[in-house]
Amino acid sequence: MTLFLTEAQVEQILTMPDAMRVVEDALRQMGESRAHNRPRQRVRVPNGTLQVMPAGLPTRGYVGFKYYTSFRAQTRFWFHLIDASTGDVLSILQADRLGQQRTGAASGVATKYLAREDASIVGIIGTGWQAESQLQAVCLARPMRVAKCYSRDVNRRKSFAEKMSAQTGVNVTAVDSAEQAVRDADVVIAITSSREPVVRGEWLKSGAHVNAAGANRLEARELDDAVIQRSAFVCVDSIEQAKIEASDLVSPIEQGILAWERVYELGQVVAGRIVGRNNREQVTLFKSLGIAVEDVAVGAWVYEQARSRKIGKEIGL
Repeated sequence: MTLFLTEAQVEQILTMPDAMRVVEDALRQMGESRAHNRPRQRVRVPNGTLQVMPAGLPTRGYVGFKYYTSFRAQTRFWFHLIDASTGDVLSILQADRLGQQRTGAASGVATKYLAREDASIVGIIGTGWQAESQLQAVCLARPMRVAKCYSRDVNRRKSFAEKMSAQTGVNVTAVDSAEQAVRDADVVIAITSSREPVVRGEWLKSGAHVNAAGANRLEARELDDAVIQRSAFVCVDSIEQAKIEASDLVSPIEQGILAWERVYELGQVVAGRIVGRNNREQVTLFKSLGIAVEDVAVGAWVYEQARSRKIGKEIGL
């Protein structure tokens, strides 16, 4: 029988500390070439897009895929977990919360390995639902004392600041510009749907770490060229996927500002195969696309917890 889990049940099970731990392990396996990840595939039709993301964690006995449909009325997320030995469908999950948590968790892992140990100020551009998990994860990775948030809607950023102050225990303040959010920040988060850069290199303090997690298509950028020029270390979750989705890197590479030989995978850092930060003054950058192996890792953990806690509904396929 296949275990079906709703969004509410996934949310009941999944916490950010667990998501970060599971994603960190999956990225380590990527860095050790023990996991399999395939880039997001998009099928566009007149009224919307189907996106499919498959991956495998053979060491844990799972393969799986997330797919989501983006149409005018709604975006719907689903995840299928499959037994890597038998091909049986073990679980089907509604996967909006799962995706939000694993995306935030990846930025948290990057912050753990790349931000300065004494990082205490975080600036975030974007105050939507995805921004919540980004801030939660970064505040777990480093003991932040101050967070500054900015988005174009005044009421939205003020509501975000109030909500996230309560959730994280960190003093989150709404500011009036992207520059104010970035200036003096030890960790900078960009989590927007902007087509044009929202973070400028001239705003970054020495030693800052940047998580750019919003743009995952070639027609969208969150970082200007100066951010890339200032970054002593640049990494992504998947180079293969970055080459077809990360305009923040593809455009500077086409201009000769950066080379793919200077771009690494976060999994290599987690696995100890490369050192990300060499000194306190370096600017480091994690360009997050959101990859399928993170979905499989988190989805598998949710499934295992649901089985042990007797959560979910058995269905026949």
